[in-house]
Amino acid sequence: MQEIIEKLLVLQDRDRKLHRVTQELAHIGPERESLKSKAASTQTALEAAKLRVKQIESERKQRDLEIEGKKSQIEKYLNQQLQTRKNEEYKALTHEIEMAKEVIFKIEDAEIVLMEQAEAAQKEVARATIEAAAAKKLVDDQIGQLNQREENLKKDFAELTAGRAQLASAVDETTRNRYERLFKSKGENVVVSVEHSACGGCHMKLPTQIVTNCRAQAEIITCPNCGRILYFTGGMELTAAD
Repeated sequence: MQEIIEKLLVLQDRDRKLHRVTQELAHIGPERESLKSKAASTQTALEAAKLRVKQIESERKQRDLEIEGKKSQIEKYLNQQLQTRKNEEYKALTHEIEMAKEVIFKIEDAEIVLMEQAEAAQKEVARATIEAAAAKKLVDDQIGQLNQREENLKKDFAELTAGRAQLASAVDETTRNRYERLFKSKGENVVVSVEHSACGGCHMKLPTQIVTNCRAQAEIITCPNCGRILYFTGGMELTAAD
C-alpha cells in the first residue's frame, strides 16, 4: 500500500499545481477587463471635458449671433428714426433701441461668464488629457505583463496536463476514482498524513484502530470523519508517540 500512497501523493501534487494554475488563469481575464475599464473611465472623462468645451463654444457663438441680431435691429430702428416725422414714433423707436442695447449688455455679461467657463474647461481638458495618457500607458504596461503571465501559465498548464494522465494511470481505477471524487469535494488536501493521531485534513482525533491500520500499510485507510485518504510514516509515528 505504501507504493500506492506514494503514487497518490505524486498525483495529488500534480493536481494541486494544475488547480492553482487554473485558478490563476481564471483571474487574468477579469483583471484585464478591470484594467481596461480604468483606462476607459479616464478616456470618458476626457471626452466629457472636450464636449463641455464644445458646448461652451457653441453657446458663445449663439450669443454672438444674438448680439448681431440686436445690432441689426438697432440699425434698422435708427434708419426708421431718420425717416419718421412723428414725435411719438421717434420716441417709440428710441425705446426699442434702448431695449435692444440693454439686451446686448446682458448678453455680453453672459459671454464674460462663458469665457471664464471656457478657460476652466480648457484647463480641465489639459488635465484630463494628461491623466488619460498616463492611465493608458500604465494599463497597457500592466496588460502586457498579464498577457505574458497568461502565456506562461498556459504553457505550465499544457505541461502539467500532458503528464497527468500517465500519473493517474499508475493508480488502480477504484482508488483513483475515490481520490478524484475527494479532490472535487475536499479540495487540494485529499491524501493526508496522520498527525498526532489526528487526520491531517479535518484534524479530528482518529480511533486507535485507524492509526494502527495506517501503520500497517496493508490497505487504503480513510478518515471516518471526512473520508480523506490517510497515510503514516515512521517519523510521524515517533511524533504521535510523544
